[in-house]
Amino acid sequence: MVDLQTYLNTPLAIGNRTIANRLVLAPMAELTHIAFREVMAQYGGYGLLYTGMAGATSVPDENPKASTVFSWRPEELDHTVCQIFGSDPEIMARAAVRIEAEGFFGVDINCGCAAGAICRRGFGAALLSDPEQAARVVRAVRKAVKIPLIIKFRTGWEDNPEHAVSMARLFCDEGADALIFHPRVAPDMRTRPPKWEYIGIVKEAVTIPVFGNGNVASRVDAEKMISLTGCDGIALGRVALARPWIMAEWTLGRTPSFQDYRDAGLAMAEFCAKHFQARTAFLRFMKFSPYYCGNFQFGHALNKKLARSGDIDSLIKVLKDFLDTAPSINSRPTPNLFG
Repeated sequence: MVDLQTYLNTPLAIGNRTIANRLVLAPMAELTHIAFREVMAQYGGYGLLYTGMAGATSVPDENPKASTVFSWRPEELDHTVCQIFGSDPEIMARAAVRIEAEGFFGVDINCGCAAGAICRRGFGAALLSDPEQAARVVRAVRKAVKIPLIIKFRTGWEDNPEHAVSMARLFCDEGADALIFHPRVAPDMRTRPPKWEYIGIVKEAVTIPVFGNGNVASRVDAEKMISLTGCDGIALGRVALARPWIMAEWTLGRTPSFQDYRDAGLAMAEFCAKHFQARTAFLRFMKFSPYYCGNFQFGHALNKKLARSGDIDSLIKVLKDFLDTAPSINSRPTPNLFG
């Protein structure tokens, strides 16, 4: 079995940059925003952070002081990737130019979001069913910027690993510097487990780093994924939301305590209030809430109380009252809430 800490702390070259470790935050819409990244920064232990999905059309003229997506703290730029979605090569290229100019580590093209509102416009995972258009998008972005270019993608719209291999090679040939591969078909919204063996097939097919993604919630999961697939790194999604210290736990040897559960939840509420308008702050916390509440026995009841609180100040009081009872912690976030 792989020595997880040693593996994760091995530097990795991505294009013309190098990251200190191989554990990265997976991009998640309305979740990996500036407030959550500030929570993550309190713990460290990651190689890269990610924004949520930013619409390429708006990015060139977006005001970071007003945007809920295209916003950042200056100190995080050199280790943060901005993910964009769209399908027009020129628009995507213009967005990438702005991202490079602002000083981000890199740009990511979303080829994985399967939400109907995204795919009906030809964005996200819809690009997997149009390889020629996907190639034009990647080619245009690559030509426009020198910073690392990463693609996050799924298997495709059918359970066919050869299509995933074909797309991975296409991305590589058009200039991508790394891939994050989530081995599920696009229509599958986590109803079935990801097929990790497909990650190994994709890894063998390309010469650029491949990060595995999907259902990694423990050290044992991470070790199994690495051993099974030979992936170059791991992108953590939902478990990082539930336990923002988990990267520090795996790479720095941090031992979590109940205080971490308390501090992370309250910090998230504080930072949402700091970075967003009042209503948005509440809504962004509630997007995060099911993952966080999944840590606790009776977390369902807590999530419902938080939702009924109505505003961020009342939410903080509900959260403090619950945490003062020293609730029992689940060994893994409960799947029924953590979905």
